[in-house]
Amino acid sequence: MQLKIMPKKKRLPAGRVALILFLCQMISALEVPLDPKLLEDLVQPPTITQQSPKDYIIDPRENIVIQCEAKGKPPPSFSWTRNGTHFDIDKDPLVTMKPGSGTLTINIMNEGKAETYEGVYQCTARNERGAAISNNIVVRPSRSPLWTKEKLEPITLRNGQSLVLPCRPPLGLPPPIIFWMDNSFQRLPQSERVSQGLNGDLYFSNVLPEDTREDYICYARFNHTQTIQQKQPISVKVISVDELNDTIAANLSDTEFYSAKPNRERPPTFLTPEGNTSNKEELRGNVLSLECIAEGLPTPVIYWIKEDGTLPTNRTFYRNFKKTLQIIQVSEADSGNYQCIAKNALGAIHHTISVTVKAAPYWILAPQNLVLSPGEDGTLICRANGNPKPRISWLSNGVPIEIAPDDPSRKIDGDTIIFSNVQERSSAVYQCNASNEYGYLLANAFVNVLAEPPRILTSANTLYQVIANRPALLDCAFFGSPLPTIEWFKGAKGSALRDDIYVLHENGTLEIPVAQKDSTGTYTCVARNKLGMAKNEVHLEIKDPTRIIKQPEYAVVQRGSTVSFECKVKHDHTLTLTITWLKDNGELPSDGRFTVDKDHLEVADVRDSDGGAYTCVANTTLDMVSASAVLSVVDVPNPPFDLELTDQLDKSVQLSWTPGDDNNSPIIEFIIEYEDAMHEAGLWHHQTKVSGMQTTAQLKLSPYVNYSFRVMAVNSLGRSLPSEPSEQYLTKAAEPDTNPTAVEGLGSEPDNLVITWKPLNGFESNGPGLQYKVSWRQKDGDDEWASVVVANVSKYIVSGTPTFVPYLIKVQALNDVGFAPEPAVVRGHSGEDLPMVAPGNVRVNVVNSTLAEVHWDPVPPKSIRGHLQGYRIYYWKAQEGSLKRNRRHIEKKILTFQDSKTHGMLPGLEPFSHYALNVRVVNGKGEGPASPDRVFNTPEGVPSAPSSLKIVNPTLDSLTLEWDPPSRPNGILTEYTLKYQPINSTHELGPLVDLKIPANKTRWTLKNLNFSTRYKFYFYAQTAAGSGSQITEEAVTTVDEGKLAMASRQVDIATQGWFIGLMCAVALLILILLIVCFIRRNKGGKYPVKEKEDAHADPEIQPMKEDDGTFGEYSDAEDHKPLKKGSRTPSDRTVKKEDSDDSLVDYGEGVNGQFNEDGSFIGQYSELIKITQPHQRIVLLPLQDTVQYDA
Repeated sequence: MQLKIMPKKKRLPAGRVALILFLCQMISALEVPLDPKLLEDLVQPPTITQQSPKDYIIDPRENIVIQCEAKGKPPPSFSWTRNGTHFDIDKDPLVTMKPGSGTLTINIMNEGKAETYEGVYQCTARNERGAAISNNIVVRPSRSPLWTKEKLEPITLRNGQSLVLPCRPPLGLPPPIIFWMDNSFQRLPQSERVSQGLNGDLYFSNVLPEDTREDYICYARFNHTQTIQQKQPISVKVISVDELNDTIAANLSDTEFYSAKPNRERPPTFLTPEGNTSNKEELRGNVLSLECIAEGLPTPVIYWIKEDGTLPTNRTFYRNFKKTLQIIQVSEADSGNYQCIAKNALGAIHHTISVTVKAAPYWILAPQNLVLSPGEDGTLICRANGNPKPRISWLSNGVPIEIAPDDPSRKIDGDTIIFSNVQERSSAVYQCNASNEYGYLLANAFVNVLAEPPRILTSANTLYQVIANRPALLDCAFFGSPLPTIEWFKGAKGSALRDDIYVLHENGTLEIPVAQKDSTGTYTCVARNKLGMAKNEVHLEIKDPTRIIKQPEYAVVQRGSTVSFECKVKHDHTLTLTITWLKDNGELPSDGRFTVDKDHLEVADVRDSDGGAYTCVANTTLDMVSASAVLSVVDVPNPPFDLELTDQLDKSVQLSWTPGDDNNSPIIEFIIEYEDAMHEAGLWHHQTKVSGMQTTAQLKLSPYVNYSFRVMAVNSLGRSLPSEPSEQYLTKAAEPDTNPTAVEGLGSEPDNLVITWKPLNGFESNGPGLQYKVSWRQKDGDDEWASVVVANVSKYIVSGTPTFVPYLIKVQALNDVGFAPEPAVVRGHSGEDLPMVAPGNVRVNVVNSTLAEVHWDPVPPKSIRGHLQGYRIYYWKAQEGSLKRNRRHIEKKILTFQDSKTHGMLPGLEPFSHYALNVRVVNGKGEGPASPDRVFNTPEGVPSAPSSLKIVNPTLDSLTLEWDPPSRPNGILTEYTLKYQPINSTHELGPLVDLKIPANKTRWTLKNLNFSTRYKFYFYAQTAAGSGSQITEEAVTTVDEGKLAMASRQVDIATQGWFIGLMCAVALLILILLIVCFIRRNKGGKYPVKEKEDAHADPEIQPMKEDDGTFGEYSDAEDHKPLKKGSRTPSDRTVKKEDSDDSLVDYGEGVNGQFNEDGSFIGQYSELIKITQPHQRIVLLPLQDTVQYDA
């Protein structure tokens, strides 16, 4: 019976397929399990685990290390043979063996030579159960010999000849790598013309003058020893035919003649390989390299084919500018004839290489270790293949089986050893050797016969957690010899589990196909054989499955927007949940635009690259579920491609194309544009539009156009980039379809006719040789058409025409093919001349002082000599009697009246003025002669307002007015009118007084006015036509004849009660303060003003009420500052009282100002003071008047 050895395994995959694969592997594996505890007790024959390569090339400058590692129980001992005989390492002081290993170290760095230890080595690992051997290890030191010295003659050859520079490197071990460089260690450039062959030679298919150099050097690099050897430099000189003729002629007599002919072009010939055929042999698994290098002029190109077959697609490579064909991992199927073809413009040549693929031995079935229990049967099989077929030989413990100790339990049958009823003494290590002329294979396989009671390798009390409704696999890895039987039990007292509900696998695993909640519990595995019994308990828990209860949903978004995916998961609360988001089954981009928050994924500022499948993966330690949603990022389409023109006719063609990707937004339409490369290269025009479902369009074409087409796709987001242009298509020429447009006939001079038109563009010409036939004749005559053919211009001038005569004109297009259709006739005129006659019977009717109406008779049409554009009136203001004398200095005004109008109005005249005018007729050439000047006068008008009004010298009862006359009197002034009326404190106007003043006056004094009273004045001038605009002003009479104070009204603040009271109080405080200013000028102090004012007030004056704003106290903190100017001044700004300078005289009547005994000022106030507080004003009145203050 064959022994099954079960390795330890804690948990198996849940899938049934994975389980079956696992079980198959376990059944076929015969190695003893590497359980540490098990290995401590079980014996095992040796097994080689590491060894040096068969062909072992060493660096002679370093110590030699030959590896041999093996395992076994008990640990094996090691021995070596060299060149087939025992190698006694104890006798050589330079050789040591690594403890616990068979690896040899030969110390040659201090003494000894590597060549001394060159040979074939083999290692043997042995213990009580058998002996394993290594491969034959051939040890050879690396060699990097120098180049043999040789004398290299310079090479001189003609331009175009072929050349081969030999390398012939020294034989090294391993073979060197060859390359060509110059003295500067720069690699020589290679190309299709110049290349290096597999043998290292440098081949020139033909030489050029630039190939001349003196330092062609072949280098050999020996990688094993890291050395580079170089060949002597080769000098090459390439001379031209002219140089060669000059050289030969210099060496010949005058009677001799020699001429070297230029090197002619020639068909290819092969430089390597030689002949028409050659053979190549390669081993299976190697790289097959085939080479063909040809010479010729021009440089040949190489092609490769395989006769009766094709070159393998994934294993074929071209090197060295296709001169070398390489096939990797070559096999017997690659045998056959390969043909290389060299071709240039003068011919082709081929060479056939017959390839044979041989094979060193390779395994079909290598022997495997065999573990049996006493009395069981087994087999070792060793099968290999090769070309030629390898020979199989067996060894037992390193000794050929023919001379090995006899074992009655084994029988040899070619590549198979059959074992029957084995016993413990049958244990041994067998070697299988498969060899042919190209190599050998050696494999060790042991037979280990064991008698062991059952052991369970699965850890006790292992906990298995399984998702409900899934298979549960409970391990019971075991070992025993003979093979134990396995039983499973559930619970402490349960019966053996049966196959109808459970699946019992040969490796001891118990499978519950569909685990339910009631499957939870403790399970016991029992292993038995004739040597004993073992058992083990494991535990099973069933968990709720993880489910996605809300899956992410499909989304379509535009670039730049934000999209969010949601993934809600429900899972077993005893398990840890992890949610991971993937994009296209990979990690999310490491971009700050991607945000994961619990069960949400948000992508901000979506880009085109963000489109794809987003997957939510929910993981626990037991299961994994996922759900995906696709994000479509819409964009303009990709441009169409593969444009093709078919059905090419004279005036139509069919265009077809392949649409590009619509980028998740359906294509609505295609736009087709064309380019005329002949007439407007680089300029694209709209041709047509077609539906987004179409991929072809029938296009109408014009003659003699070199068309190229391109297509753009349009979807809801916009237009794609244009496609690549189609091929060009030149249509045949034809006569023009249309004639020039915008034909006109206008003369530039009185005796010519300029005919102009808009030329046809190149697209409209329909053919070469575009010209125009220009025809004309007088409209009202019987003359025949006069014609001329002109080049592709835009105008033609007809000279010698009568002035301003109507003509009939036509312009017809023609080209080398023919004429366009008959053109339309256009009416024109020859050139204009200046009108000959002035308008007559000019009449002027003065409507009023600023408006006059002019009439005139039209001129005869024939005298106009052109297109009548209208009549033009020149008029100007003139002085009586100086009309002609100063005419050139007078500014004239012009009014033009369109067409044939014979009257017009002159607006904006100045009243009471003397005017002159004349009338002229106007045509396209210019103005005709002027009519005789007509003069007229405008009547008087009302004057403008007086230029200024000033009020000066105000006194107690009088005011003097001064003014300037109106700037525009508009007539003879007859008089001035002055109206005035008083204004009381409440802004009420008193009775109006009307006064007439002679026109020759500019000053007037009003007397008998009320003192301290404001008056408003209205003043205007008059002519016979009436009264002009008025000017207004206000002024106030004073109470002191010597010192006047007046203010012009600005915003009526001076008449406010609060302002008057405030000003009175301020004035009183300032006057009192001035008395003591010399003693306490800069010290603060408050003085009772109200009491002193009441004590000395005129008894006729009524006292001021508190609610009128009477001042109680005043601080002198600011008495050093000047008082502000009055708040109102006349409009002419003549009254400009400067700021106070603290002089008492300024407040009185000159030097006569006096104070009474208590310090009160008994003079009269003369200045209006403005206090700079918003919305307040103070008017200072005489002391006997009531002080008023308005807030």
